[in-house]
Amino acid sequence: MPIIDFTTDIPARTITITARFEAPVRRVFALYADPRQVEQIWGPVGYPATFVSHELTPGTRSTYFMTSPEGERYGGYWDVTAVDEPHGFTVRDGFADPEGNPLEAMPTSTMDVRLEPDGDATLMTTVTTFATEDGIRKVVEMGIEEGTRSAMGQIDGFLAAHPE
Repeated sequence: MPIIDFTTDIPARTITITARFEAPVRRVFALYADPRQVEQIWGPVGYPATFVSHELTPGTRSTYFMTSPEGERYGGYWDVTAVDEPHGFTVRDGFADPEGNPLEAMPTSTMDVRLEPDGDATLMTTVTTFATEDGIRKVVEMGIEEGTRSAMGQIDGFLAAHPE
């Protein structure tokens, strides 16, 4: 399992995830930069993602939806605010309808992803900061830890099958 640590801090409104992947930093960054690759690992197992638009360039918006086994679509978006290729990126992360329109009643967060070498592997630290305690509580109740563990659990297999 690539996740080493998953820490939720409600008072600080943060979720910090540390994971280790068996691929170099440039390869892990490329996975997140390419819409056809990131959609292979973004949704939990059984909820594949489809990225409608995606470009890791500051000022752009990525839109996607995940499809449940029953065919229901759950949308999301990233407003890309910073990119430090290949060391990481920062996005404003939010929920959306299946067409990519933000759902204002749902929580938003800032997701900061940092990648650093760990021998021949990559250590990824993701700090997600929510605007409110209610927002972080809501995603915790929705199962963010289980969903994230499932999604990230697919990464090493994908990278092994697609080393370039």
